[in-house]
Amino acid sequence: MHLNDQAENQPFVALIDDDQHSAHLLTRMLLAHGSPDIKWYGDANAGRSCLTTLLADPATNWPGLVIVDLKAHSNANLEFIASIRPLLRQKGVPVAAMVQPGDLAQRNALQNAGAAAVFVRQAELDAYRREAASIVSFWARSQRLDAVGM
Repeated sequence: MHLNDQAENQPFVALIDDDQHSAHLLTRMLLAHGSPDIKWYGDANAGRSCLTTLLADPATNWPGLVIVDLKAHSNANLEFIASIRPLLRQKGVPVAAMVQPGDLAQRNALQNAGAAAVFVRQAELDAYRREAASIVSFWARSQRLDAVGM
């Protein structure tokens, strides 16, 4: 094994977010709470294309979690998850979605569409930190045991 092989096989989280500023803030907060590397794949179209290509290659490292935080319209997360769910499920990659506070109907719809977890977009900094810590904790709990020591 080469040193680069080890770096290329490190765990990472894929982020699908149509707001670059939001993606940057979430990335910084997740990393501060112990997340593995975050790879931002852009909006829904770019994210779908990147994930489809990535997951079609059995020789490449797949994400340990896909986080979807699309804000283009109220059902953007739901539509994206429904469109990519079969591929993620086949590959065993969990998906988490972000929702507005108090949107129980949206949370339920996302879970029914295949989201393994739903997290809340928090406006207050301490609440945002706690939510980021919860996302990292979810990632850690959802890791495949066969991925350890590869």
